Amino acid sequence: MKLLHQRIEKDQSGSVRLIPEQPEDMWHIYNLIQKSDQLEASTVRGVKSETSTGSVSTDRVRLRLTIVIEDVFFDVQAGALRINGRNIAENKFVGIGQYHTLDLEMNQPFTLRKSEWDLISLQRIKDACDITRQADVAAVTMHEGLAVICLLTQYMTVVRQRIEVPVPRKRRGSTTNYESGIERFYDQIYRGIKQHIDFSIIKVVILGSPGFVRDQFFDYMMAQAVKADDKTILENKSKFLRVHTSSGHKGALEEVMRDPQIKTQLADTKSAQEAKAIDSFYQMLNKDPDRAFYGYDDVRKAADNGAIGTLMVTDELFRAADIPTRKKYIRLVEDSKATNADILVFSSLHVSGEQLNQLTGVAAILNFPLIIDSDVED
Repeated sequence: MKLLHQRIEKDQSGSVRLIPEQPEDMWHIYNLIQKSDQLEASTVRGVKSETSTGSVSTDRVRLRLTIVIEDVFFDVQAGALRINGRNIAENKFVGIGQYHTLDLEMNQPFTLRKSEWDLISLQRIKDACDITRQADVAAVTMHEGLAVICLLTQYMTVVRQRIEVPVPRKRRGSTTNYESGIERFYDQIYRGIKQHIDFSIIKVVILGSPGFVRDQFFDYMMAQAVKADDKTILENKSKFLRVHTSSGHKGALEEVMRDPQIKTQLADTKSAQEAKAIDSFYQMLNKDPDRAFYGYDDVRKAADNGAIGTLMVTDELFRAADIPTRKKYIRLVEDSKATNADILVFSSLHVSGEQLNQLTGVAAILNFPLIIDSDVED
């Protein structure tokens, strides 16, 4: 998703202008849009016109409408988003107050206006528009002369840089030109990793190649890091995972991700964090139930006591049509964040999100035991 414009006033009202660029962007937009928001977007409408002879024809006209949202329909499989509402802006084809349905399209800008932009919505925009916040696995596939630096998100692989450097062939009796070409090639990969990989977010960097190219590059990178006292690379040495691939092209990542051993080694990445957190919650519920709370009332009391270590909520709660319900969960997140709790917003599209929904959609692992007698009023 690309953010074109954002204007938020002091009272938290305002508008954002966005362009969806990937199918999963529609999921983010679905989570942003609420009933009574205003949406301005381009659409196509059938317009009837009558000729001088009395015959009536219908033409498809592209126009720009602004509607007050009443209903939102999201097709998960197709990634299609359809919004229904009443027109509120002057238009020669659609009268004010008339109903119209807008189908949001890929690569078509739209503007969303809210009377109040809350913390969850603003964070979702930030995450959706910053690819590095979505990706916690990076990969560099390579063979001599070609390398591709990628970021892996939950739904897609994004190429950040493609590196092509001519490497002369080895000649009998003289390897100077070859070694010089390889060094230029490795240096560009090293610079690309420094430029495109944020090690504060990335948990694993996969280095894949046929033969020994990945090992030779890794040795070169570490030697350069020691020489330049590059603490970023040296401190994150353990994050590099060297694997065999059939080529240096991006497509070689598919065979890597199917490897069961690789899946195990990627267990701490963001895609597995939710499952790990819910497992930890169930274990705590069995071992020390006074440190595992679920349900809004109990979790709210834990937040009031500053006891929450990890707060888990499903994004479904923030799509509540009932504004007071939505706001109380936003306050819960804000209050927990103020006491340095880890906040995990689970996607309701995933198994871990479905599990959390079975626990009312909100649960917490506490830093210390807290005994709450539900039958006794404070």
